[in-house]
Amino acid sequence: MSQQPPLRQPFSNVQLELLKLYASNVSDADLLAIKAAMAKYFFEKAKDAADKAWDEKGLTEEMLLNTHRRTPYRKPQ
Repeated sequence: MSQQPPLRQPFSNVQLELLKLYASNVSDADLLAIKAAMAKYFFEKAKDAADKAWDEKGLTEEMLLNTHRRTPYRKPQ
């Protein structure tokens, strides 16, 4: 007999937890609170990554404000 390869889980750990939550039929108010908590979590995670990048590059507000970032436009001919 040949061995079958192990089955790969089609869902991530987050998806599995959300599926468990869906099975409990939460109220609309709870659903909004959960969505807000998830949004806050991912916002904080992104903010922390941006702060880390800012610090690693040694950026300052003055450097950012004095950088010319506008798109140059051609004069009509």
